[in-house]
Amino acid sequence: MGKKVLVVSSTLRNGGNSLALAEAFASGVRESGNDVEFVSLKNKDIRFCTGCLTCQKTHKCPIPDDVSKIIDLMRVSDVLAFATPVYFYGISGQLKTFLDRTNPIFSSKYNFRDIYLLGAAADADEGAIDGAITALNGWISCFNGTKLKGVVCGAGATDVGEISADKLKEAMDMGKSV
Repeated sequence: MGKKVLVVSSTLRNGGNSLALAEAFASGVRESGNDVEFVSLKNKDIRFCTGCLTCQKTHKCPIPDDVSKIIDLMRVSDVLAFATPVYFYGISGQLKTFLDRTNPIFSSKYNFRDIYLLGAAADADEGAIDGAITALNGWISCFNGTKLKGVVCGAGATDVGEISADKLKEAMDMGKSV
């Protein structure tokens, strides 16, 4: 039996470049015989964390929105992959808001160990993703035994469909290596 992999896409743009990277990664995961669940944050009801910390006692968030279902998927996944457009050299607001809401996992049991980041940036410099890596590493550091296992930066991709075939292949190959 293969690994359970959860891919979370945070772009709101139809056909976005980070979405294309996420789909290529998921395709590679499937091709290697692993199970993949794909979740898009687009059209999800995701509210801001209120800092009540109820989740630290109950392991559930009291906010009634779509996040709890995704958290349940995260807990049982062996591998997590987050896809984001790179805005102002960081992760998208949608992904940041979502990650803030994963606090119920912090004090509970979870299976994931390996984390992947797939980002698309308008800036042609591969370093454009460094702020997104820093943000995700901050989240990762809160979960014992986890690590950032791989990153694909689709630099220089502004308009829909501008992500290079080489970067899509890199994402697919990374998915195969899970």
